[in-house]
Amino acid sequence: MRIIPAIDIIDGKCVRLTKGDYDTKKIYNEDPLEVAKQFEGSGIQYLHLVDLDGAKAQHIVNYKVLEQIASKTSLKIDFGGGLKSNEDLLIAFNSGARQITGGSIAVNDKKMFEGWLSKYGPTKIILGADCHEGKISTNGWQRKSELEVIPFIENYQKKGIQYVICTDISKDGMLEGPSFELYKSIIAECSKSDGQSIKLIASGGVSSIDDINVLEDLGCEGVIIGKALYENKISLRDLETHI
Repeated sequence: MRIIPAIDIIDGKCVRLTKGDYDTKKIYNEDPLEVAKQFEGSGIQYLHLVDLDGAKAQHIVNYKVLEQIASKTSLKIDFGGGLKSNEDLLIAFNSGARQITGGSIAVNDKKMFEGWLSKYGPTKIILGADCHEGKISTNGWQRKSELEVIPFIENYQKKGIQYVICTDISKDGMLEGPSFELYKSIIAECSKSDGQSIKLIASGGVSSIDDINVLEDLGCEGVIIGKALYENKISLRDLETHI
């Protein structure tokens, strides 16, 4: 299972929110590149980079941070937040993103998102399936739709999606453990007739190495770790056996 630390960006700084609430912003480092280099120095290969300003503004904002991390580290970056147009997508890829995550766009403009999937292929495009009480949330988690998370994923799986990042918003930043039952259900339900499941990346609530072990046993392809690292609930050294 891939270990994927998260860096969330507001005003060019490394921050964390709780349950996606911008009013809970806590700055952990003024320099995201410094944080990224710490991850790289510990053997980490992947990074989940989120443009929270972009998510709120509905267009990419912090692409310079992406460009800096991509050019000065070897981290394989998936980038999300505010990608709402073909121009946004080009900026993200040209700035060094290996993959992009589309969440709101997959709800609000299915035709465009499917076009991205068709043009760039399923290894470059990740479906963001962030949910609250089983319903998909969009626009930086500010809006709740009536879309059920599993049918939402299944619909895009039929279109060719392979990678899915799923965050249970109620767990995000709470350090109380992930939504194991949700992920278990997704993996069970979103299996193809040939037995191949989607590559599910769990996000939200991870607070210990035990959580990571359970997610691996469930069959998650990756796990995103944010606040647990910044609050020293999990150390980079703790992760060495998983890298």
